[in-house]
Amino acid sequence: MTSAPIVVHRPSLLGGRRVTVHSSGRDEILGTAYSDHDLVVFLEGAGVADPEAILDDPRWVE
Repeated sequence: MTSAPIVVHRPSLLGGRRVTVHSSGRDEILGTAYSDHDLVVFLEGAGVADPEAILDDPRWVE
């Protein structure tokens, strides 16, 4: 893996951040996060077992 599989993009004009996950050779948009809670919910929905544990891990989240 050359980069983190989960990317939290820069803020949009409305303030939210798009969240994408790289899986099976493609990027999938999980949604727009307006808080850490939103990000945790998206990651749980994507099947991440303990999303709160990886939020600050650069191997997982960029």
